[in-house]
Amino acid sequence: MQTRRSFIQKTAASTAFLGLGGVSLSSFSKPKDTHITILHTNDVHSQIEPLPNNHYKYPGLGGFSRRATLIDTIRKNNPNTLLLDAGDIFQGTPYFNYFGGELEFKLMSMLGYDVATLGNHDFDNGIDGFLSQLPNAKFDFVSANYDFSNTVLDGLVKPYKTFIKDGIKIGVFGLGVELDGLVSKRLYKETTYLNPIELAQDTVRNLKEKEQCDLVICLSHIGYYYKNNPKKVCDLQLARNTKDIDLIIGGHTHTLLPKPTIEKNSIGENVLINQCGKSGVYMGQIDFYFSADGSKTANGKSILV
Repeated sequence: MQTRRSFIQKTAASTAFLGLGGVSLSSFSKPKDTHITILHTNDVHSQIEPLPNNHYKYPGLGGFSRRATLIDTIRKNNPNTLLLDAGDIFQGTPYFNYFGGELEFKLMSMLGYDVATLGNHDFDNGIDGFLSQLPNAKFDFVSANYDFSNTVLDGLVKPYKTFIKDGIKIGVFGLGVELDGLVSKRLYKETTYLNPIELAQDTVRNLKEKEQCDLVICLSHIGYYYKNNPKKVCDLQLARNTKDIDLIIGGHTHTLLPKPTIEKNSIGENVLINQCGKSGVYMGQIDFYFSADGSKTANGKSILV
């Protein structure tokens, strides 16, 4: 197994009222000059239509069509918007069993997703099945800790992607859960899992020092927290043991946070962590405001679809 360093070299808030308001990531005193909106989903699990009207918890909620309407409205209010997904796009309804992911990728492309990461269920048709559907995805996939160099996905999944919105440079990178025990080896083949916390810090260093990013976002499919196994790597550990990540968008554990969690990083700065349950019933929205002096604040909420 190659080292994390060789892999990286190779692939080269003051007030907390999130949900209806915001949390300060740093001191803020000047007028808000630049507004960046981050919309996000996770663990949609091929839920194309709204949940059935007899659903035990969310009758008639969700669905791509309603989400499209919300996204369109938000983009009209702020063109500086990114739309992201934290994995497990596949598996959960007959649409996946019949179309193999084609419909999910085509609809996400129609909604204008910018980038996504892979969840464990996105390997359910194998990496060859995933590859066969990639032409239907008009957006990119990122993963910093899955080494695909000996697979058909080599070069097609990058560690990160950068965007510039109204002069603000944004870096988005991905992290995936350990596949062993979750996914059959015959499906993920020679994909190598690398330590997500170590790879995250190396990737963030690249984003800050080489790419000069003003905002760093992690698309994580490692899980929010494991109550029965507190030592298991998760988003809370990721935040505490790294620096320079502004926002962790989570997946895998289907955690519905009433408001984004505020966690201190390794140097005592605030990190936002959010996750929106499953099946597309909620969509997350985080609004960042950048002042002329470089400081930033953030508001977060979950939107019922």
